[in-house]
Amino acid sequence: MKEQRPKKLLDQVHDALRLKHYSIRTEQAYVGWIKRYIYFHGVRHPSEMGAPEVEAFLTYLAVKENVAASTQNQALSALLFLYREVLQQDLGPVDALRAKRPKRLPTVLTKEETVRLIGCLSGPHQLMAKLIYGSGLRLMECLRLRVKDLEFDRRALIVRDGKGAQDRVTVLPDSLIPLLKEHLQRVKALHEQDLAQGYGAVYLPDALARKYPNADREWGWQYVFPAGSLSQDPRSGVTRRHHLHESSLQKAIKEAARLAGIAKPVSPHTLRHCFATHLLESHYDIRTVQELLGHKDVKTTMIYTHVLQRGGLAVRSPLD
Repeated sequence: MKEQRPKKLLDQVHDALRLKHYSIRTEQAYVGWIKRYIYFHGVRHPSEMGAPEVEAFLTYLAVKENVAASTQNQALSALLFLYREVLQQDLGPVDALRAKRPKRLPTVLTKEETVRLIGCLSGPHQLMAKLIYGSGLRLMECLRLRVKDLEFDRRALIVRDGKGAQDRVTVLPDSLIPLLKEHLQRVKALHEQDLAQGYGAVYLPDALARKYPNADREWGWQYVFPAGSLSQDPRSGVTRRHHLHESSLQKAIKEAARLAGIAKPVSPHTLRHCFATHLLESHYDIRTVQELLGHKDVKTTMIYTHVLQRGGLAVRSPLD
């Protein structure tokens, strides 16, 4: 019997990440950092290296590449995963020069600017922008919404597997309900067309596809904002309809900001900042806003209280 060759290192990394149910974005990012680490040390195998080499790579990222603290942390997480989960090695303490995390205030639009921005959008892009602003969603939370997550009778929107693998309930604006129902009629017609052509299946998270073999074709599991065309799943190779790509809304909002004459840097996430700030301006309790946003720590939500203050900590200028 022919002896089976051991899998290559990166194939082992892919397998370990999928076994732990990491998202495809995290998988791509981690594999990218592991490749960079290997090439940085002259294509040496990671099993021949350890904490000193990891420290050298992370210090290089901070000093020479000037990466953000979050970028360096992601690289560290990727390498810790490699050693702990794939190579079964304990690195011990990693003492690298760390990138500084800057304290920045979020960009927030006034209510009038927000209305102008949304008014310069159209079609599904406008509906998504209204949903992000009206419900406080992150961009990917909006794109990954399933039909079953919209509870019109309760005026509630269920965010499944949000940041930190947490579910939460947030508000569904009354004004969006008729727009969403009309939008879903068109989405359902598209889904029925896919079914008639032998497609109509959608990606299901974790092991749900095995547990419920027919669920991927059910209406409730379909994406609220499906892509305009079918595509091949990069993991399974199955052809199906995924959700819209995030760059679609990012580009649309950037163009809308230009048309609206807004000089501030604006992205879909800016609308989430506006949701939080405008709620606090309306005197909603910060704990309520924290829960709607899905923040683990109220300190994260507290950043919006700084935006509420007048310039210069509400001090009146002597010029006035």
